[in-house]
Amino acid sequence: MNIPANLKYTKDHEWISIEGDIATVGITDFAQKELGDIVYVEVETLDQTLEKDEVFGTVEAVKTVSDLFLPLSGEIIEFNDKLENTPESVNSDPYGAGWMIRIKIANEAEIDSLLTSESYKELIGA
Repeated sequence: MNIPANLKYTKDHEWISIEGDIATVGITDFAQKELGDIVYVEVETLDQTLEKDEVFGTVEAVKTVSDLFLPLSGEIIEFNDKLENTPESVNSDPYGAGWMIRIKIANEAEIDSLLTSESYKELIGA
């Protein structure tokens, strides 16, 4: 299972890459395997400011629909619109081409509540 050490994680299986006050968010390799073949990613919260743990979108797989939870409070400034035509990128490259949103972080103190790769491995039993 691929769990890059340079990322942060949530108990809801999102990964976060932080550069300055901008965070890129997607779902983990574990999450995409659990969901199965992803057929649609919906994010209707672009340009909105949401609180940590609020739902920012949904991911639809062949067998289920799952909410996506914001790992940090902030404004959603970008959606990976390539997912509109190639949602399967989340399955094939969850940490690269399958990223979902970018947010402008509102509260940097919340970063401390995120999981390290080691903590995330413990959570999923990897």
